[in-house]
Amino acid sequence: MRFTESFIAATAAAGVTGQEFVFTGANQAGAEFGEKNIPGQLDKDYTWPALGEAGMNTFRVAFKMERLVPGELSGPVNETYWEGLQTTVDYITGKGYYAVLDPHNYGRYYEQVITDVEGFGAWWTTVATRFADNELVIFDTNNEYHDMENSLVRDLNQAAIDAIRAANATSQYIFVEGNSWSGAWTWVESGNGETLVDLSDPEDKIIYEMHQYLDEDGSGTHAECVSGTIGSERVKEATKWLRDNGKKGIIGETAGANNAVCIEAVTGELQYLLDNADVWTGWLWWAAGPWWANYMFSIEPSSGVVYAEMLEDLQPFIGA
Repeated sequence: MRFTESFIAATAAAGVTGQEFVFTGANQAGAEFGEKNIPGQLDKDYTWPALGEAGMNTFRVAFKMERLVPGELSGPVNETYWEGLQTTVDYITGKGYYAVLDPHNYGRYYEQVITDVEGFGAWWTTVATRFADNELVIFDTNNEYHDMENSLVRDLNQAAIDAIRAANATSQYIFVEGNSWSGAWTWVESGNGETLVDLSDPEDKIIYEMHQYLDEDGSGTHAECVSGTIGSERVKEATKWLRDNGKKGIIGETAGANNAVCIEAVTGELQYLLDNADVWTGWLWWAAGPWWANYMFSIEPSSGVVYAEMLEDLQPFIGA
């Protein structure tokens, strides 16, 4: 992500009063692009985020499992692709920010649902071993599991947790995601709450990552938000679940388009999260990245519409 000096000044100056978030930031897209072309070619099918400064403190770096560990889940690393990930993560954490490792695979490997729980653990052993000494790395088990058995999602999450800790990565947070695209608004209804509540981490650093978009179907593919209050409404049930069960959560993806209704909906959502910061640790915008062009949610400086037109609205909720 490229950040200008004005972005640094704007986001660094922004803060919150009273309760505070632990994590605020943006998703970094690009290395997961071109998913139909695996392994693909750098700067043709996929790209790594352009490196620069940042005022937020958390950046979720998307990449593909198959590019990092090709052939089979327990196989060797593609060192060329790894170098791109390592360079990106080292830059982020070298600035004192959190880097969230986001295998952006939807619970799939080569487009097939991952049913090899042991192999999934082996994949995470490979990754966690290389980042075990970096306390600012956060492990996100997988992006948006969907159309899978809830019990399988639970087993994959637990296998990832167990593998990460066994690799001596004991100081880092682990973000776990749920089935049904990990939606906050369907967290209880989908069965995620019941299935994932008993995930176990000996370090007690699990954070439940949920995603929330504000359009009619919650997909984040429409410029129209349902209403100015839909943001807060869609996270209320998940908030209750977190508090009732003594859990912590994060909204790992959220966004709204540059129009009055969506701005009201987004800021209402973020204010609600802040008001409930005893259970919500923060939020991450979807998304930054150098290839978004005129994407309606782009926060890529300085061309992204959110960066150019909506940053002032987000400023009160940026801070750590």
